[in-house]
Amino acid sequence: MTGDPITTDVLVIGSGIAGLAAALAAAREDDDVTLATKATRPEGSSSWWAQGGIAVSRDTPEEFKADIMAASDGTADPDAVDVLVENANGAVEDVLLETLDVEFDQNGSGHDFTREAAHSEDRILHVDASTGKHIHVPFLNYIDDHDGVEILDDTAALELIRHEGRVHGAMLESDGEVDPYFAGSVVLATGGIGDLYPRTTNPENTTGDGIGMAALAGAEVEDMEYVQFHPTACTLDGEPPRGSDGGGGTAGAGDIAFLVSEAVRGEGGLLRNGEGERFMPDYHADAELAPRDVVARAVKAEREATGEVMLDVSPLDFDAEFPSLADRCEEHGIDWETGIPVAPAEHFLCGGISVDDRGRTTLDRLYAVGECSRTGVHGANRLASTSLLEGLVWGLRAGEDAAGAEPEPIEAPELLERDPDLPERFARDKFQRLTRVMDENVGVERDPADLQRAMAVLRRLKGEVDAYVRTRTSRSLYELRHASVTALLIARHAAENEESVGTHNLVGAGEDPRESTAD
Repeated sequence: MTGDPITTDVLVIGSGIAGLAAALAAAREDDDVTLATKATRPEGSSSWWAQGGIAVSRDTPEEFKADIMAASDGTADPDAVDVLVENANGAVEDVLLETLDVEFDQNGSGHDFTREAAHSEDRILHVDASTGKHIHVPFLNYIDDHDGVEILDDTAALELIRHEGRVHGAMLESDGEVDPYFAGSVVLATGGIGDLYPRTTNPENTTGDGIGMAALAGAEVEDMEYVQFHPTACTLDGEPPRGSDGGGGTAGAGDIAFLVSEAVRGEGGLLRNGEGERFMPDYHADAELAPRDVVARAVKAEREATGEVMLDVSPLDFDAEFPSLADRCEEHGIDWETGIPVAPAEHFLCGGISVDDRGRTTLDRLYAVGECSRTGVHGANRLASTSLLEGLVWGLRAGEDAAGAEPEPIEAPELLERDPDLPERFARDKFQRLTRVMDENVGVERDPADLQRAMAVLRRLKGEVDAYVRTRTSRSLYELRHASVTALLIARHAAENEESVGTHNLVGAGEDPRESTAD
């Protein structure tokens, strides 16, 4: 069912900031670049949804490094953090300011730097509370107009083409047709894992494709247990989570309407429980500005104890400082003047495909950048507003390194289509089963026995999907395959890590957080 082989110098899979940066860097080296993306509009990229902003080093890289290390609970790789903070200012200046002319918010003396949780100083560039789209849209338009880059939208990567430890390209599907694309280098920039959980701040179709494909090809993955949950996602109680029929999931958690930027707490927003009490000072000395993992667990605990948690924005001029968030509250019928209902939601995977300081994986000619990669910068918990920066810095470094290799076509895998099409609801029903298992067993807090149960269910699910993949080819089936592989890796790594650290919190493994973190 495959067509003739197509060649390109560099194949980038994914169109968030990391993929766009990789494409830009490779094109600057005069390579021909093909960028394949499942997205059909900017909103399909996680970068578009980023609210808070992009952190830079300013004149204090050592302080920035210290904040990243502290937020990670000392687990981040110091060498990787050095790469990030030493390249932060230059990358932002080069791409966002000089190339794209992004108009970040200003004050009377220049850029209006803001602060978010676990940052010790104001260092975050932003555009209101919708920074992502103000970066992503001009970046995507710039790359789309670049003579050296071809963008294939509504195109999914199903499988990597590899032989003897080297990746030669990927099988790409568009409109039901599958073709082998051969490249001198392949850069995975496929984003996150939001669809593995019923409540997430990610856009739809974030199914862990890059991680699943890389793991199946034999690439190393690390730190998969470190799944960050954002503590303040606006929740619509009573509404079923997306992609469900109303069953399963955490009782009473409701659907996620939108992310409420950490910058709101940075400017003075307070978290109150169902009894109206401000509770974060009882959990951490930094209160609302504690690391995300601490705040997420506290919000979960207070919701379970008192029924709800509200973000009180009365201490700030909310509609003037965050007009886009105020508008979104009104769109969803939320009276922000009385508080915004919030709950934790899956937000960011700190681990992923293991890469070095140039984005090189353990497979020859395969790179990974952005959320699907594990650079070591985040360790067990990511510092706010570092994801766009990491994607930009590593995307540029990987794209430059990936350039200059010649494509070498080999025999492509045969993706079979011999059995009848699957039932219409097959993939959806299996996905609901997967997200229910992840929500109940591999969420904000984990119990070792629950993790073992999750692995058993996920192994069976992966076995079922593998059996269907042998004789059928469809985007939804391969997405389910990638998701089941990625989910199993998360559960397995969580079960193997017996230490509660950062986003990986084992029930009963430590003291009461009110006592252990408030000093």
